[in-house]
Amino acid sequence: MRFFLVICVAALFMIGIVTIFSTTSAEVLDHDLDRSFSYAVLKQLYYGLTGLILGGIVWKVGYRRFLQYSPALLYFSLFLLILTLIPGIGREVNGSRRWLALMGFSFQPSEFVKYVVPAYFIHRFLILDELPWTFWKFLRLISLPLLAVLLILVEPNNGTAAVVGITMLLLCLLMRLPAKYWAFPLIGFSLLGAVFASQLPYVTARLNVYLHPELDIRGKGHQPHQAKIAAGSGGMLGRGPGNSLQKLSYLPEAQNDYIAAIYAEEFGFIGVIILLALYAAIAYIGFHAALHAVDRAGFYFGGAILFLICFQAFLNLGVVSGLLPSTGLNLPFFSQGGSSLMANLAGISFLLQLIREDPMRWVNSEC
Repeated sequence: MRFFLVICVAALFMIGIVTIFSTTSAEVLDHDLDRSFSYAVLKQLYYGLTGLILGGIVWKVGYRRFLQYSPALLYFSLFLLILTLIPGIGREVNGSRRWLALMGFSFQPSEFVKYVVPAYFIHRFLILDELPWTFWKFLRLISLPLLAVLLILVEPNNGTAAVVGITMLLLCLLMRLPAKYWAFPLIGFSLLGAVFASQLPYVTARLNVYLHPELDIRGKGHQPHQAKIAAGSGGMLGRGPGNSLQKLSYLPEAQNDYIAAIYAEEFGFIGVIILLALYAAIAYIGFHAALHAVDRAGFYFGGAILFLICFQAFLNLGVVSGLLPSTGLNLPFFSQGGSSLMANLAGISFLLQLIREDPMRWVNSEC
């Protein structure tokens, strides 16, 4: 099972490398950029190698010690998130302050926070669960994670904030926390938020663009509209590797959030089925690893990691297909993005450790 999980992740990464090269090399040609055709690919390979080193460190540390260190890691993460919001320190790209640059190395702290917050949540729960639950005790559990989500929202990075928040809701379900402390307040705040948001012009405008991208074809609706054209024009077998037309400035920055559209155009419906099968295999192995963990900490953390990877893949592919509004989330192991790749490789390393812990469980479960 460990080998199969590694093969699935490696396959996603290598197919992503091919698609990134196809997309970025066309951008270099089309805009006459002064850089090598392989610049983006070499950069992605560099981040992949760094992610493997990080995964090796995680493998040695182990998920139990990672959970134990999670309070210190969360405080450090909050510090980094605050730094991203300070002008002159945080790097602003397209109106968002999500990146920090250190010695020529740029990274996005919120990508790592996606794993630190669930780890802290699990660690605190296992400590606090020894006594009866009260509302104030529940507030102690969620206060720091909610602060992290708030800082991510301020960047703004709504997609990542939503993923972290929903992951905590999943943990509340798995941990069987009293619904009166989180479910009922959530429903109330959601209803109030929906009423408030409906009165904001820009929210209704974004909703209209999501439902009808053609209404703002030169603005917010451009990428969703062109993504549909790209995915639809691939047909059954696709145009072939490197033969996408939408990557020629019709679909800008496609190597990030909308890379699946270029992949669908070049590899067609069959290629998309293969892509979905790889994510489904990762989901199955991750579910099995969490279900057969030797302790509650492994079960909770394995479930959170599985959800983080698969839910982000679902959201990205939903945006590309037009089923969901734009979230700004990339496709795990596939899209160009160093911080996301490194964080997700570390997550896979944790899953591999869960499988390693009791290999006979896997043998017996297959018999």
